Amino acid sequence: MDLLNDRDIVQVAFQGNSCVKKVILNRPHKLNALTYEMSRDSEMSCGQLSQMMNRLEVYENDSKVRLVILKGNGRAFCAGGDVVALYNFMTTGHWSFGASFFKKFSNLEYLVATYKKPLVALIDGMVMGGGAGVSMLARFKIVTENTVFAMPAAAIGSYVGETYFLSRLPGYFGEYLGLTGARLDGAEMIACGLATHFVRSKEKQIENGSTEKWMVDAINSMKSSTPTGLKLFLRSIREGRRQNLEECLVLEYTVVCHVIRRTMSNDFYEGVRSKLIEKDTKPEWKPSKLELVEEEKVDRCFERVYEDDWEPLQLSPRSNLVHENTVASKL
Repeated sequence: MDLLNDRDIVQVAFQGNSCVKKVILNRPHKLNALTYEMSRDSEMSCGQLSQMMNRLEVYENDSKVRLVILKGNGRAFCAGGDVVALYNFMTTGHWSFGASFFKKFSNLEYLVATYKKPLVALIDGMVMGGGAGVSMLARFKIVTENTVFAMPAAAIGSYVGETYFLSRLPGYFGEYLGLTGARLDGAEMIACGLATHFVRSKEKQIENGSTEKWMVDAINSMKSSTPTGLKLFLRSIREGRRQNLEECLVLEYTVVCHVIRRTMSNDFYEGVRSKLIEKDTKPEWKPSKLELVEEEKVDRCFERVYEDDWEPLQLSPRSNLVHENTVASKL
């Protein structure tokens, strides 16, 4: 196996006669949180998003490559985007820094979902938020007894809707996961259709505790989350049921731009400050209750952002519709 040096945020491993490639997220001290270059003076200058995009595109066009594997070093596949770094860039600069990150992230999701070669996400550990957004759109999702899946963005006022795959889960299970941030293990991911294969790792299985209190946990989680975020999640997932992959990604980008632009509230910045930076766990959501969230303002977040330098998300043309057809056949 030939690896890039340890300073690289994305490692590339060669297996066999180079027919199989591994793209390995290599930021274990940050649970492989995704970054995007924004400044030469920041650690984000070696962004994972760009490195992943470049590697995947090279392998897709290399006739020798037959299979590509995505995995993460350490105890996480990927815990999502580096929200604290985004927060720092936007509070000292402009919200458009965040828009650049989410635009790049949406294009990465689209590339993964329409990849022309077999793409395997090997998820042996934590996968949350944006990490789930990338891995759940791969053609094959392999989980283990160590896998922990969650979409906890509402707890900090963030917005990573992932409306495409959540809206296609049975019944209202997608709404439940998005609104509560509930955690699933590997077996549960197989049961609800989030994962395609289960394999047992060499690690000893960890007991996740009694599942009888799931309802109380769900209610408590929603009570501690931003009311505005909950409204946006619910609306997005329901909208996603009527949309294809491209439409979901375009709409998600529009909504997240409204969130970081503070169209409705300051909840994203307040959530990151309270739960990830100062860690007082006492965010002051505004508005503070679901019934105080105005539907007119929710509607506004699903409309165009009216700023001179803002443009809707434009995805690069892709011809492969294997993922779309595979998902549709399961509905």
